[in-house]
Amino acid sequence: MSSDFSGGQDPSIDVLVSTMNDLPGFRVERVLGEVFGLTVRARNVASSFGSAMKSLKGGELKGQTKMLVDSRLEAMRRLTDEAASRGGNAVLAMRFETSAGELGTEICAYGTACVVSAAT
Repeated sequence: MSSDFSGGQDPSIDVLVSTMNDLPGFRVERVLGEVFGLTVRARNVASSFGSAMKSLKGGELKGQTKMLVDSRLEAMRRLTDEAASRGGNAVLAMRFETSAGELGTEICAYGTACVVSAAT
């Protein structure tokens, strides 16, 4: 599969993100509270028309898939930026929430910003 359709955290970001509630090998030193990253994306008319035509015959809507991957990555970037701005170096219990409306698709990444250190 092309890297255009992959996800995951940008390795250059210094904030560790985990979907788990704890982090094996680390100790939570301080909980900084909830953080989130939000983005809303809209498709252009030509792309939406192409997706509508593709949906009639079936198959993956690659333009829509790419848009959602890009949106999730942007939401993650905003989430980690917010955690870092509060002094955090980790986000625990990270989740995504997605909703689609008439104007676009909203992607929200949220979790708990923490300061963690290696367990001794």
